[in-house]
Amino acid sequence: MTDTRCLDKNFSTIRLLTQEEPIIKNKPEDKFETILFLPNHKERKGEGGLRTKSYFKKSYEDKPLISIITVVYNGEKYLEETIQSVINQTYDNVEYIIIDGGSTDGTLDIIKKYEEKIDYWVSEKDSGIYDAMNKGVTLCSGDIIGIVNADDFIYRDTLQNVAKFFSDTDAMFTFGQLDLADEDGKVFDTAKSIGIDNIKYKLFRHMPFLHPTMFVKKEVYEKLGLYNTRYKLSADYDFTLRLVKNNIQFVKLDFSTGVFRLGGQSGGMRSYLENHKLLLVHGVNPVFVYINTMVLVVKLFIRKILN
Repeated sequence: MTDTRCLDKNFSTIRLLTQEEPIIKNKPEDKFETILFLPNHKERKGEGGLRTKSYFKKSYEDKPLISIITVVYNGEKYLEETIQSVINQTYDNVEYIIIDGGSTDGTLDIIKKYEEKIDYWVSEKDSGIYDAMNKGVTLCSGDIIGIVNADDFIYRDTLQNVAKFFSDTDAMFTFGQLDLADEDGKVFDTAKSIGIDNIKYKLFRHMPFLHPTMFVKKEVYEKLGLYNTRYKLSADYDFTLRLVKNNIQFVKLDFSTGVFRLGGQSGGMRSYLENHKLLLVHGVNPVFVYINTMVLVVKLFIRKILN
């Protein structure tokens, strides 16, 4: 094992550090280039983290590096809880990247409070959530990449369990279930994922599971590319369709990975209309797509009436 330093064994992101700057080897066939730092941006508000102090991460045979990305914009209300859930994992080899869209509230103060436990953070204007996610993916050094929303959090053993699933299977990505919570973080239900046998059937109707349960090997991103930013609400759905259409091996997790707060932009009429266009682009039968969209819209109106 490369000479490593542990700055504080109480935090998952600073147990296995090295001061050997990694040599990045981008292959000609990769769909994007991996980088250690984002290029200068005229509207950058700040940048920092362990990398800026010459601390880096790498994978080991018995402990693959898991990279976690959090994208945030004016998320001071919940961000600290999100950060704590990542840096307090039981797993030893965790890389944490935070991409802020140029927040104007107290978000940067929270990030700076924890920057000695964050590998890299940057605050600058972006073109939306999926543009920010793409920035995060290009910065990841890990073999496995997960995304934790800035108003959600993961359970302490999640990454330990995820690493075991990848170790025990040939999976290239995971999906599973999340506990649902209100704005105060009180769990009231569980969003259970569908069975593996039904995934392809459900997938061509709607996103069959919540995106935060997807942990994806970096080589998959290198092969298929990043999130398509033409979709403002459904680029994760588009990416999932590309995974399945390319026969990328997957595995269903048998545990809840964390807590998902209900709210945000997705799940409403705009998402349905964007999904409608997305499915047509993916070559799904137009008659089926129109019927499916009408059913979803009717269900949405019924729910609103009942509420």
